[in-house]
Amino acid sequence: MSESHPSTSRNAVVTIFDGFRAELDDHNDRRERLIKSSRDVTSLSKKVIFLLHRLMTDDVSSKPDQDDRSRALNAASRAREKLKEIQNLFASFSGEIQGDMFWKYHKNVSPGLQEYIEALSFTHYLETGNLITYDQVQASISDDAGNPYFPLPLEDYLLGLSDLTGELMRYAISAISQHGGRTKASQVCTFVREFRAIAYAIAVRSSEYDIPPDMLDDIVSGLTSNAASGDRTRKRQREDEFDDPDE
Repeated sequence: MSESHPSTSRNAVVTIFDGFRAELDDHNDRRERLIKSSRDVTSLSKKVIFLLHRLMTDDVSSKPDQDDRSRALNAASRAREKLKEIQNLFASFSGEIQGDMFWKYHKNVSPGLQEYIEALSFTHYLETGNLITYDQVQASISDDAGNPYFPLPLEDYLLGLSDLTGELMRYAISAISQHGGRTKASQVCTFVREFRAIAYAIAVRSSEYDIPPDMLDDIVSGLTSNAASGDRTRKRQREDEFDDPDE
């Protein structure tokens, strides 16, 4: 019975550990690239948010004849240009996180993704006065054919929206010192209260009951859609009040 030569066994072990080293090096390099990309996304998203606040306040003094609606649409249009840069960033590193790789490196891209959702939802609010839906966010991080660069985790969507309330508070505080600002601040207050009710409903239902992920997604989609519908109804009611010939 022949015995393997010690050098042969040693070479086999070295080869195995060389493979481990290559795998670890690839993991660390990929992780560092994704962390850097996430930081870039965070930085650009914060710039979008600052841009929106600046345009909504500075334009009041520089363009006093411009109505709030036109001012908001102009600010959102400028923000959309910057958001496109972030979406291009997502596309550039999507190849790094295909399939199950996304969940392996999710924690490395999550901070930037949440900041992006905050900036996107603020832009969407100024455009429409509504809460951006899960599907709309997912569509924004997809290619022209509608193929997602990566799946949008529900928790990142909700946490990004949670950060939106802070920006809306700043927006309302800035607006209240301007002409007609009390009405705008009241609208923001109503919107945030409804969002709080949505978040509470999601938290209660998901904690008290063992809800499958697909059912929780349906709950989130339904609640956000109802909130958007409620915003449109109130808008029509306000318009009817202004158009009432008896007043």
